Amino acid sequence: MALTLAQCFIAVHDHDAALAFYRDALGLEVRDDVSYEGMRWVTVGSPDQPDVSLVLEPPSADPGTSPQDRRALDELMAKGLLRGAIFTTDDCDATFERLRAAGADVVQEPTDQYYGVRDCAFRDPSGNMLRFTQPL
Repeated sequence: MALTLAQCFIAVHDHDAALAFYRDALGLEVRDDVSYEGMRWVTVGSPDQPDVSLVLEPPSADPGTSPQDRRALDELMAKGLLRGAIFTTDDCDATFERLRAAGADVVQEPTDQYYGVRDCAFRDPSGNMLRFTQPL
């Protein structure tokens, strides 16, 4: 049985701000931009990895989410407590400089880690943690 990853989801409050980060600063391509029942989903991905996509979705896309749960999700996002993604890059330092120059929220400057990578971290405009890693 072969399994491959096709999509993963990242909750965002503002799709236009998310696009300024994921498309413009990070360089991902927009693959889909869909609106439905007052919500919006934008699918982005690396041109180097056409079979894997990130779906930027509303924080509580499930219509059955209660108002209390929506508020809880908003609070967790505001604190940066929802997880994001880890990207692999061939140049951690150049990736860091590109994102910093674009005004991204720096969490960690490039650092050599004991487990064999050099990595850095940012928060996207919705507070999601994104790490960028390069094998040493």
